[in-house]
Amino acid sequence: MSDVRLRGAATPRRAGAALLLLSLATSGAALALAGTAASHRVTQKGRAFAPGAVALRTGEAIEIVNDDGELVHHAYLDSPQFSFDTGEQGPGSKTVVSFPQPGQFTILCGIHPKMKLLVSVK
Repeated sequence: MSDVRLRGAATPRRAGAALLLLSLATSGAALALAGTAASHRVTQKGRAFAPGAVALRTGEAIEIVNDDGELVHHAYLDSPQFSFDTGEQGPGSKTVVSFPQPGQFTILCGIHPKMKLLVSVK
């Protein structure tokens, strides 16, 4: 399972996992600890996030799981307040993302543009 939490750092939408980690290390972006527990589980299956919307409190995390047996996904968020990029997620992969500040966010898939996950953080 990978564990990603960035504060205000934009990353390329299609960066590979190694490039993403390298850019995070050199940009000073903060990574969450590997033991971070997720408050909510979101699956990627059938070219959709499920559920399609989640409500969190500041500091809570979601676990994004690729439950598609065949499809690769690529979840990312690029907003002025908060950004992250999972890189390509193969079937069975999991990523935990913590949300460090309040706001309304839309997570997208860089491979399947119709996929959207709405995240409300209070």
